[in-house]
Amino acid sequence: MIKNQIESLLFVATKPLSAKELFNFIKKHDETVTIEAVKTALDELYHDYLEGRGLTLVVSEDHYQFVSNSENAELVKAFLKDDHTGELTQPSLETLTIVAYRGPVSKPVIEQIRGVNCTMILRNLLIRGLVTAEDRDNDTFYSVTTDFLKFLGIHTVAELPDYNQLHTVENLEQFLQNRTIAPVNEENVEKA
Repeated sequence: MIKNQIESLLFVATKPLSAKELFNFIKKHDETVTIEAVKTALDELYHDYLEGRGLTLVVSEDHYQFVSNSENAELVKAFLKDDHTGELTQPSLETLTIVAYRGPVSKPVIEQIRGVNCTMILRNLLIRGLVTAEDRDNDTFYSVTTDFLKFLGIHTVAELPDYNQLHTVENLEQFLQNRTIAPVNEENVEKA
């Protein structure tokens, strides 16, 4: 069971984890776990992923992380390039336009304008490096990046067509104040 838990945690972790970090986290949920059991499970996982798998477990100074098998490096590289540089979907373009003209703008405001949940779209725009997120006032605000500006060949968002008119549209402000966010459900969640 502990080996299974560690495998899941290492799979979803965005950074290498030490045996002690894994132990401390698992101990919060299972007081019977021992550091020795964690180390044994990590050793077993390491050997399980030595050969013939798409993933491998790398170890560096007592930190463990799953990585793709080096034999698949070119395939993975091509996939990631295609996934992050392919054309943007219509919902992604709409969201990016809102961020460009209204930014810095919070997710609730973006969702009010679009009428759908934008979590995945914003995540994908962040991954592509087109928007940046800044936490302030207990909310996250999104703005376009310099890479976005460079791609369009402009120096500032004020150079966007009709920026002054669209950035401060009073009708939009009134619309946002009077509109409530639609409940998030299967029908109104869009994919990027």
